[in-house]
Amino acid sequence: MDIFGVLSMIGGLSLFLYGMHVMGEALAKMSGGKLEQILEKLTSNKGMAVLLGAGVTAVIQSSSATTVMVVGFVNSGIMKLRQAIGIIMGANIGTTITSWILSLSGLEGDNIFVKLLKPTSFTPILALIGVVFLVFMKSEKKHNLGTILLGFSVLMFGMNAMSSAVEPLRDVPEFRNILTMFENPILGMLAGLVLTAVIQSSSASVGILQSLCVTGAITYANAVPIIMGQNIGTCITAIISSLGASKDAKRAAAVHFYFNVLGTTIFMVLFYLINVFVPWPFLNDVAGEAGIAVVHTTFNVLATVVLLPLSGALEYLAVKTIKDKDEDDKEQDAVLQVLDPIFLDQPGFAIAQCQKVAVHMAKASRDVVMEAISLIDAYDEEKAAHVRYVEDKVDVYEDELGSYLLKLSLKDLSHDDSQTLSTLLHSVGDIERISDLSVDILLGVEQMYKKEQKFSKKAMAELAVYGNALKDILDLTVSALENNDKDKALMVQPLEDLIDNMNKELKKRHVKRLKKGKCTIELGISLSDITDTYERISDHCSNIAVCIIQVDDDDFEAHGYRKEQKLADDAWFAKKYDEFEAQYMLP
Repeated sequence: MDIFGVLSMIGGLSLFLYGMHVMGEALAKMSGGKLEQILEKLTSNKGMAVLLGAGVTAVIQSSSATTVMVVGFVNSGIMKLRQAIGIIMGANIGTTITSWILSLSGLEGDNIFVKLLKPTSFTPILALIGVVFLVFMKSEKKHNLGTILLGFSVLMFGMNAMSSAVEPLRDVPEFRNILTMFENPILGMLAGLVLTAVIQSSSASVGILQSLCVTGAITYANAVPIIMGQNIGTCITAIISSLGASKDAKRAAAVHFYFNVLGTTIFMVLFYLINVFVPWPFLNDVAGEAGIAVVHTTFNVLATVVLLPLSGALEYLAVKTIKDKDEDDKEQDAVLQVLDPIFLDQPGFAIAQCQKVAVHMAKASRDVVMEAISLIDAYDEEKAAHVRYVEDKVDVYEDELGSYLLKLSLKDLSHDDSQTLSTLLHSVGDIERISDLSVDILLGVEQMYKKEQKFSKKAMAELAVYGNALKDILDLTVSALENNDKDKALMVQPLEDLIDNMNKELKKRHVKRLKKGKCTIELGISLSDITDTYERISDHCSNIAVCIIQVDDDDFEAHGYRKEQKLADDAWFAKKYDEFEAQYMLP
C-alpha cells in the first residue's frame, strides 16, 4: 500500500466515524427525549429492561450513549441501580444491529434483489432523499430525517472507501504476519480493547474489523478475540462519565464493566476449552462481514442470557467495589439531582428534566405564598421559619436551573425544545420572584404580630376572597406551565386584571372604614402592603402566562401583549372577566 492508499484509508475511516456520529446525533434529536423518558419509566421488569435497552440502542446506534444515559439516571436518582442492570445488558445486544447493517456490503450475487440490497446500490438514493429533505423541506422532522439518511450514506461510503483502500493488503505478506499475532486470544482481545477505548464505540470498531475482511487475511481465529476485546473497550465511555458522579452512578459503570469482563471471560474460556477437545471447523476460515456480525451478536446474546439471572451478584460486586464513604453520603437536593451534566449530551431529555425542576419550583413558590397568607389568620413561628426555608430553596433552584438552561442553550436543539427552553428561561425569574414575595407577606404579618394588631372581621373577609383569587391565578399559572396549556395561560390575564381592580377596591373600602374610625392608619399601611404584594404576585403570573402563549415570538413584550390580547378578542376577555368577577365577589 502506497501513501495514497494510506490517505484513502484515513479518509474512509474519517467519513465512517463522522457518518456514525452525525446519524446518532440526528436520531437522538429526532427522538426529542422520548426514548430516554421510556427508559426512565419502564424498567421495573428485568426482561423488559433488557428489551428496552436493546431497542433504544438499536435506534440511537450507540450502546455507549445508552449506558452513559443510564449512569446519569442512577446519578440523578431517577433510576435505581438494580433497574439499570437490565438496560446495560440490553444495550450490548442493541449495538449489534450496526454490524448487521454494515454486513450488507458483503452481499454477493447477480440477482437484482441482492444487488439492490448492497449499500453501493441504495446509499446514493438515500443520500439524494436526504439532500432533498434538508434543502427543500421546511419541517424540522424532515430535516432530522434527511440528516439521518445523509449520515448513514456517509457512513457506508466511508466503509466502502476503507475496504477499497485496504484491499491491496491481501497480497502483502507483512500484513498477514501482523494479523497472525492476533490469533493469540490475549493479544487479540487487547487489540480490540485498545481500539474501542480510543474511538469509544464498539459499533465503529466492529465496522473497522468488517472493512478489513475484504483483504481476505482476517480469519475467525483473528476476529473472535478482537470482538471480545471490543466489548470490554466500550466500557471506557461509561467509566469516564461516572467520574465525579455519585457512588451509585459509579456502581452502574462498574456493573457495565463487570458484565462485559465476566461475559468475555466465560465466553473465551468455554470457546477455547471446547476447541481443545473438539476443534471449531471455522476458525481458520476467512471471516466475512456477516460472519463477524454473527459472532458479535451471539456473544452479546449469550452473555445476557447467562448473566441476567446473576444480576443481583453483579450489583453486589459493584457495591463491594464502590464502597460507601462519608463524603459520598453528602446528598444534594433530590430535585436538582436530575440536572445532571451527563444529560447535556441528550438535549431533548435534559429539557424534559428542566421542565420538571421548573414545575417543582413553581409549585413550591405557589405553596409557600399560600402558607404565608395562612399566617394572617394565626401566626406560627414554625410556619414562618418554613416560609423562609422554602424561599431560600427556590433561590437555589433558580441559580442551578438558570445555569443549566444556559448550558443547554448552546446545544443543537429541536424547534420544540428551543421553545420550551425559551419559556423556562423567561419564566424562572418570575417564579423565583413569587417566592420572594411570600417573605414580603410574612414580614407584614410579623410586624402586626409583634404589635399585637389584627385586621377587622370585615377586612379579613375581604382578604379571604382576594386570597382565593390569588390562589386560583397561581394554580392556573402552574398548570399552564406544567402542561404547556395555552388555554389556561389565556385565562390568567382577565383574572390578573380583576385582581388589580380588587386591590383598588380594597383600598377604597379601607379609606371608608378609616373615615368612620373603624380602622387605624397603621393597620391600613399593613393592609395596603399585603394587597399590593398579592397584586405583584399576580403580575408575575401574568408574565409567565404571556411567555407560554407568546413563546413563538422571540421579541415578545409582556405589557404590550396584554393590551393586544384585550383588543384581539374583547368579547371573550370581557366575558371571562365577568365570570371571575362573579366568582370573587367582595362581601
